[in-house]
Amino acid sequence: MTIATTTPDRHPEREPAAADVRTDVLIVGAGPNGLLLACELAQAGVHPIVVERLAEPSDRPKANGLVGRVVQALDYRGLHERLSGHDRPPFRLPGFQFGALPLDLAAMTNHELFVLPVAQQRIEEVLADRAAELGVEIRRGHELIGLHQDAARVTTQVDGPAGRQEIAARFLVGADGGRSSVRRLCGIEFPGVTDSGFVQRSGQVVIHPPVALGETGDLEVDGVGRLRSATFTRTERGMFAYGMVQPGRYRVAVYESSPEPVPADTAMSIEELRDAVRRVLGGDVPMSEPADGAPSILERTTGANSRQAAHYRSGRVLLVGDAAHVHSSVGGPGLNLGMQDALNLGWKLAAEILGWAPTGLLDTYESERHPVGRRVVMHTRAQTALLAAGPNITALRELLGELLDDAANVRRIADLMAGADIRYDTGRGGPAHPLAGRWMPDLRLLRGGVPTRVAALLHGGRPVLLDLIGHPSTTAAAKEWDGRIQLIQARIGGGAPAADAAVDAAAVPARVMLIRPDGYVVWAANSVGPTTAAELRQALADWFGAPTRR
Repeated sequence: MTIATTTPDRHPEREPAAADVRTDVLIVGAGPNGLLLACELAQAGVHPIVVERLAEPSDRPKANGLVGRVVQALDYRGLHERLSGHDRPPFRLPGFQFGALPLDLAAMTNHELFVLPVAQQRIEEVLADRAAELGVEIRRGHELIGLHQDAARVTTQVDGPAGRQEIAARFLVGADGGRSSVRRLCGIEFPGVTDSGFVQRSGQVVIHPPVALGETGDLEVDGVGRLRSATFTRTERGMFAYGMVQPGRYRVAVYESSPEPVPADTAMSIEELRDAVRRVLGGDVPMSEPADGAPSILERTTGANSRQAAHYRSGRVLLVGDAAHVHSSVGGPGLNLGMQDALNLGWKLAAEILGWAPTGLLDTYESERHPVGRRVVMHTRAQTALLAAGPNITALRELLGELLDDAANVRRIADLMAGADIRYDTGRGGPAHPLAGRWMPDLRLLRGGVPTRVAALLHGGRPVLLDLIGHPSTTAAAKEWDGRIQLIQARIGGGAPAADAAVDAAAVPARVMLIRPDGYVVWAANSVGPTTAAELRQALADWFGAPTRR
């Protein structure tokens, strides 16, 4: 059911009880996207409840790291240190791959392909701990089975250990994966394609010497040569990828083009995985199941889905993460995309619930994030095509390999994969400042003589008006939006901790910047005068509502 956007009732306590439980937001799904959204809402002063079908967090290996802009985004929220286990800023990759073609990034300064090698299980653990600190209620073993929405609320039916219960929420968010019950119950279409031209087999195995070369993680395969850990090897028969989990133990995946069909009910075996690797590589990789009792998690899947929800919003129901889009995992963009969905939505949904959202703010979630999801679906399909077998694909790869000798092309591809090519529409006519709509770089600053970074200014999840020149107009504007934005007056400083993520002032052609909670700039100026002061007040009203005081 789709209804027109309405202004929420600001006095829910006056409404008659219509369900067993009432909450501001019900989030379905306790994966990284749902948990991050819950943290964002709770930090903003909104009460969410998270329901999760699984009784316990899954121990199955999923993503093994974060790549791209999301690494910086988590640093801007103070979560990078918890996830990484150290206080150093994010780290840039010296190299990466696009469709198993190498991207040499070593000589490229200030590229945006950051990396945080951390297992998805650990991400969920850290976010669940943070949610608990913020008072978020997470109900595991609870499954959404029905919903109905009207102009004021969404009423849901949830099955749990104590039986069926009704939960009424002012908004419902589906963060429940590619087979989203929320999306299905709302009737949101999920168009796309299924590529059934290959079979993927994977498992967690022990690889034995002399093929396994000790703690380096490299493999030396007869007839093939040296293979590097965490790389893709494409052949005329498919693609082989692997990474070392710990010395001797590896996560292995092999994509085989046009394979012999295997009945779906046939159990996957270690021998089947080894045979597929031999066919694709043309050399044997001896392997066995872990001897310490750890699960081998052998899986076989046919093809890959590339789909995107027709809409990310239906009335008071919204979608984030895989509920909104699914795609190939090549290049590791899934969490980069989904967690930035959550960061984009969180502050806007909180503003709507707290009553200060300007007209149409919540609609910008779909208008901003749907095109980003479409680009990720596009480039993952392109990479999947580059992994396919056949001499025509080999010729295409040779041509693209030549193009990737050009640093400008490498940067463009790196920006695409990192999500650094995003520029949101700031909604004002006329020429915008070059920084408007883009990510706020992590400047090294001195605030009151104390070294800091832009990242630290956004830990609280509030909008920031960053003034590097100390102009009275910014102080006056900040007073009008007091309590809703924070004014930070600082200057460029070189004394902050060494930060690979931080950039010099020359990279930012602005001295006053209005920054959203999710790290994107909505307005910027090189100087402040009567015209720019008026533009600043308009930007404040456009994005953060009416002044709190005159």
